Amino acid sequence: MSAHVVVVGGGLAGLTAACDLADDGLRVTLLEARGRLGGATFSFRRDGLSVDNGQHVLLRCCTEYRALLARLGTAEGIAMQERFRMPVLAPGGRLTELTRTWGPAPLHLVAGLARYGALPVTDRLRAFRAAAAMRLLDPDDPALDERGFGDWLRGHGQNGATLAALWNLISVAALNCDADEASLALAAKVFRTALLDRADAADIGVPRWPLEDLHVRPAEKYLLARGAEIRTRSAVRAVERRDRGFAVRLDGETLTADAVVVAAPPEPSAKVCPAEAGVSGARLAGLGAAPIVNVHVVYERPVTDLPFAATTGSPVQWIFDRTDVAGLSAGQYLTISLSAAHTWLDTPVPELREIFLTELGRLLPAARTTPCTRFFVTRERRATFRQAPGTGRLRPQPETRLPGLVLAGSWTATGWPDTMEGAVRSGHRAAGLVSAHAWGGAR
Repeated sequence: MSAHVVVVGGGLAGLTAACDLADDGLRVTLLEARGRLGGATFSFRRDGLSVDNGQHVLLRCCTEYRALLARLGTAEGIAMQERFRMPVLAPGGRLTELTRTWGPAPLHLVAGLARYGALPVTDRLRAFRAAAAMRLLDPDDPALDERGFGDWLRGHGQNGATLAALWNLISVAALNCDADEASLALAAKVFRTALLDRADAADIGVPRWPLEDLHVRPAEKYLLARGAEIRTRSAVRAVERRDRGFAVRLDGETLTADAVVVAAPPEPSAKVCPAEAGVSGARLAGLGAAPIVNVHVVYERPVTDLPFAATTGSPVQWIFDRTDVAGLSAGQYLTISLSAAHTWLDTPVPELREIFLTELGRLLPAARTTPCTRFFVTRERRATFRQAPGTGRLRPQPETRLPGLVLAGSWTATGWPDTMEGAVRSGHRAAGLVSAHAWGGAR
């Protein structure tokens, strides 16, 4: 009989690891504490709409997540740009954009940045100089993780205008914190990987389907077809070392396993791992948490033809048209995505309605005179870890001190920010370690 592996956690990292392990011929049991799979990337139904808990876009450089979708047969569920184009709205409906040309990196950004109307010409020149300096940074240099991105930018001639209208447009969305709070190492990873090293890396992909249809249910179907067992509402209380394997304790039940992948959030992962595994709860608590808030607005009639847009000069950060994805047959459904959303996390819905309907009217003139028929808010209090200076040394490697017990999650030491791509990469790495342990050789 093949080895039995228990995967604790049904988020994207756990699903990825489970798919790899099932393909490797191992017997897989996936346990999820909640009543649904998907972890931090899930969908739900509300008033006839299919709603994603967050706006999880991707870039062409997210190669492992895109490969997972291809494996699950859902790659067509992403609308990928042929060439990077990021519309940027200013109050009053003034539209500019960041684009790339067909030239080689980094020259592919020169023309687009030179025409970027959200910055004066002198500030565009400042941005060129900082981008050139960033190409020389090594994201794997531990010293960079100890320094703030905003501090580095100011040391390279960037002012408040360039931070607000350029650098933060990307760092807030990618790192869930603004430049002044972000690790320079993670910022360098984002800007080099997405914008500076390859010409096509930042081409934007937006889901055509809800996340539930994009990777959650397809992964579940993939696992069931390969004999895996999937159990929701199955909270793991402890993983204990037993003989050559492990005992996985649930409420009123204990499973035995030859290996275990713990793919829960940071602090719960530390809580269930045995002390001898060396997974420090205090260390993982240092990663902290950063929230994301999404404001959902349905209008009686369409108010914009933009599929998405970033903004400047407004508390609105990003706007996404979710009409078709949600299955809305009349009107227009827009979602405002607010990263680093500490300001809005506990704001009452009526206050958010007043603020953001007014802001949408400033950004999209047609919204001023179009009735809003539905308005609701979703909040993820712990959407990502806090990707601040010093967190790189807190992110653990997947290996623990116990062979056969490994960690997975976008918060582990993937070299990537806390994103879907990081989650998938962590799942692959965890599965590779478990397969090598189970089969006694390289995967």
